[in-house]
Amino acid sequence: MSFSQLGLSAPLLRAIAEKNYVDPTPIQAAAIPVILSGGDVRASAQTGSGKTAAYVLPLLQGLTLRRREPGRWVRALILVPTRELAAQVGEAVRRYGRFLPEPIKTLVVYGGVSINPQMMALGGGADVLVATPGRLLDLIEHNALSLQAVSVLVLDEADRLLALGFAEEWGRITRCLPLERQSLFFSATFSPAVTALADALLRDPHIIELAPVLKEEPRIEERAIEVDEPRRTQLLRYLTEENGWTRVLVFVATKYGTEHVADKLRRAGLDATALHGELSQGARTQALVDFKAGRIRLLIATDLAARGLDIEELPVVVNYDLPRSAVDYVHRIGRTGRAGAHGVAVSFVSAETHAHFQLIEKRNVRGILREQIEGFEPVEIEPPVPLVLGGGGIKGKRKSKKDKLREAAGLARPVNLETKSVIPAGLVVKEPEPKEFFPWAQRVMVGRRMR
Repeated sequence: MSFSQLGLSAPLLRAIAEKNYVDPTPIQAAAIPVILSGGDVRASAQTGSGKTAAYVLPLLQGLTLRRREPGRWVRALILVPTRELAAQVGEAVRRYGRFLPEPIKTLVVYGGVSINPQMMALGGGADVLVATPGRLLDLIEHNALSLQAVSVLVLDEADRLLALGFAEEWGRITRCLPLERQSLFFSATFSPAVTALADALLRDPHIIELAPVLKEEPRIEERAIEVDEPRRTQLLRYLTEENGWTRVLVFVATKYGTEHVADKLRRAGLDATALHGELSQGARTQALVDFKAGRIRLLIATDLAARGLDIEELPVVVNYDLPRSAVDYVHRIGRTGRAGAHGVAVSFVSAETHAHFQLIEKRNVRGILREQIEGFEPVEIEPPVPLVLGGGGIKGKRKSKKDKLREAAGLARPVNLETKSVIPAGLVVKEPEPKEFFPWAQRVMVGRRMR
């Protein structure tokens, strides 16, 4: 099937041809006709499969067929979880709509920058508004716009927007939207809980679930390298130089960690910079621009960069710290191997994170061979799996006090009940004297029984 067979207009086909797109991807071929017909959609497809074009192209065509009303109205609303994805989607709307007979007014709004210019830009309304939830609510509270004329609502990375962190914001936004609208939910993954919530918000949705192409024809080479945690930065530097990696996206768990690792790499002579949510919007934008242009060799980022970002021909992704969930693993490695290109995804696995990486493999139905690099062989030994009583478990992290107590109980180790700590082997502990039984306590207890 070609793009012309999907029912798209000539101006949109011209924009597609300018991008040298030949045939629609499976998600585009499945979603565009349904959206053009006005139906609701819940679509899941792997990262890099062309989901943005799948909803932007029919959305633009629908806007050209409807008359624009004067005022501070928004005709189409696209919600995204991050500033970077908002900027990327806004650019896609402008690119695909550049040949339309009437210009499409597209605005991108997000936090971290002054709200005043955004309020002024919304003075005449907008055809397409791309927004993060927090800033959208700020603008609504300032009476800068109205959502009562929204005819199409799009949730990009819908699983994250509908998750617990955005639940309150989402509820406030829906109360400002008209009941009669077309809703389009797109994401790479949908958990069962989010799927149930999404289907409750959609009207007789057309469900599109495309199996990952990776299972049929792997294009991402996944590697798991065993290394002690203190030597991860040295190993990252060695792999980058030894393999001649030109650009590497490195995922670190915390904002402080990104700065720390980037600083160590810079002192070692490598071009590296950090990307995290505490940076100003200008710094975040500049870091991405420099990385995409090849002026920065290593971008050390939090999971801020795991969703939606399209970095063309990114050769390598490194999980310096493992992601918290199996779903985040899929999103992270999906930054490489896009559009049919070959990519490499490397995960550093230490003794403490071994169990958690096994869980990631199990949830994603993967079996990745462990390997060691000469000169970086781990010294730390994988900790034994403790006998856990009463549920719970350890996900590759340092044992908590509760886990230690459970393990001690399983091994019949004595525990100090006052301090709730495990008594070291060989230590003689004097039995505590029985506490005095106060008569007033007895009276209270008798009184309770009488009542």
